[in-house]
Amino acid sequence: MQEQHLYDYAVIRVVPRVEREEFINVGLMLYCKRQKYLRIQYQIPEAKISCFCSEFDLAQLKINLESFVAICEGKKNAGPIAQFEKDERFRWLTAIKSSSIQTSRPHSGFSSDLDKTFEKLYSELVL
Repeated sequence: MQEQHLYDYAVIRVVPRVEREEFINVGLMLYCKRQKYLRIQYQIPEAKISCFCSEFDLAQLKINLESFVAICEGKKNAGPIAQFEKDERFRWLTAIKSSSIQTSRPHSGFSSDLDKTFEKLYSELVL
């Protein structure tokens, strides 16, 4: 039996109109301390978002999601938060916010193949 690793994941959500509290799942982050694994991926369903709010700024959304990616990946040009350890970056990105980009509360699980688990969760929760 392959070794199982504890992981946490959070779904990235777009909230086109914060006052209505409706959201659309657009991405996923998965973190595993033991494997030093932190992965993020997103896709922007433009037509779906526009149905919720026709004046939503999709270009700004892409910029903001790319900053999530840069922080998650620890890019040097992404500011001081991106220089934190992986667990701190995951916790910072999943902190409760009242903005148009939010994340679910983190959920935990066990996996012997983190990439495969990421792909499965992404397919089920985002696509």
